[in-house]
Amino acid sequence: MSENKRGSFSGGFGFVLAAAGSAVGLGNIWRFPYLAAQYGGGIFLLVYLILVVTFGFSMLIMEIAIGRKTRLSSIRAYTSFDKRFGFLGYLAAIVPIIILPYYSVIGGWVIKYMMTFLSGQGTAAAEDSYFGGFVSQTTSPILFFAIFLILTTLIVLGGVEKGIEKVSTFLMPILVLISIGVCIFVITLPGSGEGIRYYLLPDFSKFSIKTICAAMGQLFYSMSIAMGIMVSYGSYVKDNVNINRSVNQIEIFDTAIAILSGFMIVPAVYVFSGEAGLKSGGAGLMFITLPKVFDAMPLGHIIGAAFFILVLVAALTSSISIMEAITSIFMDKFKMGRTKAVLLIFVISLLLGIPSSLGHGIWSGITVLGMDFLTFFDYISNSVLMPIVALATCILIGWIVGTKVIEDEITKNGEKFPRLKVFRVMVRYIAPIFMIIILVFYTLAQFGIITY
Repeated sequence: MSENKRGSFSGGFGFVLAAAGSAVGLGNIWRFPYLAAQYGGGIFLLVYLILVVTFGFSMLIMEIAIGRKTRLSSIRAYTSFDKRFGFLGYLAAIVPIIILPYYSVIGGWVIKYMMTFLSGQGTAAAEDSYFGGFVSQTTSPILFFAIFLILTTLIVLGGVEKGIEKVSTFLMPILVLISIGVCIFVITLPGSGEGIRYYLLPDFSKFSIKTICAAMGQLFYSMSIAMGIMVSYGSYVKDNVNINRSVNQIEIFDTAIAILSGFMIVPAVYVFSGEAGLKSGGAGLMFITLPKVFDAMPLGHIIGAAFFILVLVAALTSSISIMEAITSIFMDKFKMGRTKAVLLIFVISLLLGIPSSLGHGIWSGITVLGMDFLTFFDYISNSVLMPIVALATCILIGWIVGTKVIEDEITKNGEKFPRLKVFRVMVRYIAPIFMIIILVFYTLAQFGIITY
């Protein structure tokens, strides 16, 4: 078999675990709990769950079906439907190329904290100056960034079935077991009941258009939508796999991990830091607030180590899928073998990741549109390019080609498509409107015109 021949998953189970691994990442663990707490707990969960089974389902099944039908990566798949949409493939290809370097920088931070807790230095990590002191260094963050990128590269070099599928089949059950273990410990903490109620009970006074936008934005992070990843993974799915059933399983897996993450984090932070502790999001929640929580817990150093091992597993399963999406693109576009493509991507990502790493240290004085490098790359990829890719995909499938092309691919073996009407309405009407709202909302929020 030639090296650039398209691989495939061994079956539906391997595909589900790999796709779920892609979907389950840092977005589930550090972003979902923060947004749920900020936007009313139960009301955010309700809105998110409704969007998962409508918008998320429609986008996910559409991208996977596009991949399987064309057997191409995103850069060529859209052109096969309509040559006028060739630009869409390039936009989708740019997203993972931008994301992988800065995502790997954050993955390096996770490795650093995992090693800190494993070595029994959790108390030091709980100090206010620890995170800032680490990321402002020059050599150490780059070293950990390189380690994370090397781990990702080695797995992707193994290919689809022997690399990605094999590792995902091993890592995803571990992720679930650690999540459940930490959850059980946290909910048995004295006073955790109040935190659980804060997380689950709806606060309708906090419902607004921001709730919908925040939940919709989270879906992009959480389900790997509009990044070219699911098109690439779809191109590896065998014809006898029931796509509808697989997407249902991915939805359940991804949403369950997000909700479990909320149970891990929100009650614990509430118990030890109060409601104010829930207001720190992203890096602040993961690397500053939570180490303080672990330090105050009984057996906190063990729970902290288990938590950061969990986060590393989640980060790796996502970075693998991001690199694989780029690998698929390079192999399709430049007719490269897998090894050459992966090594080239490694070098490019290493070079592009250095500004994101140094942007909190010696390059902190350099900004793009008022943002440090990491924030800028995150904004361009997640808040600009991904909504545009999703919007253009809906226009292509919903109005130019017609949804029947996707419907036929999903039901090609006589499978049922229970949410057919939901799919048609979402792709043609509702999703495009949502994409325009999100694009405007996040842009205004990023530049401080509205508060997010």
